Amino acid sequence: MTEQDGHEHGYIAHHHKDDYLKRLRRIEGQARGIQKMVDEEKYCIDILTQISAMTKALQSVALGLLDEHMSHCVADAARQGGPEADAKLKEASDAIARLVRS
Repeated sequence: MTEQDGHEHGYIAHHHKDDYLKRLRRIEGQARGIQKMVDEEKYCIDILTQISAMTKALQSVALGLLDEHMSHCVADAARQGGPEADAKLKEASDAIARLVRS
């Protein structure tokens, strides 16, 4: 859900939230490591390998969040039907398109 729609978020299961946060902290560490590698002028291929690993980790988090969103917000809106359902489906479709392009 977007902030401007006035709905509460909080649909991420607590145990998933902790996992996402742990994974994001690991990704943050990877980003710092990549900065250090660039600063120390490490071999470009090694830097690119680390960037690829970090990108995959971010995509994994994104797919998990998308799954949460689909099974809660989108499913709830689809059950209610109407313009809200159409809006949530479009929003999810747009998010998927952004992920595919990234």
